[in-house]
Amino acid sequence: MMYQARAAYGRPDPALRSNRQIEYDLFARITRKLSEANQTRTKDFPGFARALHENQRLWTALAADVATPGNALPQQLRARLFYLYEFTASQTRKALADGTDITVLIDINTAIMRGLRGEGEPK
Repeated sequence: MMYQARAAYGRPDPALRSNRQIEYDLFARITRKLSEANQTRTKDFPGFARALHENQRLWTALAADVATPGNALPQQLRARLFYLYEFTASQTRKALADGTDITVLIDINTAIMRGLRGEGEPK
């Protein structure tokens, strides 16, 4: 995923941060934008759409990476991440069509961030 994420969102110096940190930072930045956009979606629909688009770009890059045969993640995790990509794409389309609340997308990204930090399921 890192190759696509770097290509899509810039090229931070890998000597300074680990791949997990870079991924976490991407999810954190985009999740923050989603949260802000969700609160102002009726006043700033273009900003809402931009935040959704950025989130979809991130998930598309992730899906492309986990679909690559050489991906080192366990097959079951790869399948779950790809399913989440499909779900986020569906929810994004719904939100753009009718302004549906995107809290579920924020929650998914937050769960991914917990995983990147090495945290387990919330108790």
